[in-house]
Amino acid sequence: MDVREGLKHTQCECGRHVIFIPKCRRKALYRDLRQYLGGLRRLAEQRGSLVKEGHLLPDHVDMMIAIPPKYAVSQVIGSIKGK
Repeated sequence: MDVREGLKHTQCECGRHVIFIPKCRRKALYRDLRQYLGGLRRLAEQRGSLVKEGHLLPDHVDMMIAIPPKYAVSQVIGSIKGK
């Protein structure tokens, strides 16, 4: 699958490695929040992004996200974390 995206005159492949770490690396992700973390993929798709790979570990979430060049990385991550 070719994940190249672009604007009018450019083509690029924008993949970002993102890690969400809760305060003091609490183990709450596995117990309490696990059922809600499946929605991260859906939230990323609302911004036109694609979650290529994701892992839920006991103390953090590790994701590889393809973000289109028309969006800033901070906009996409801010919208995911805000929800």
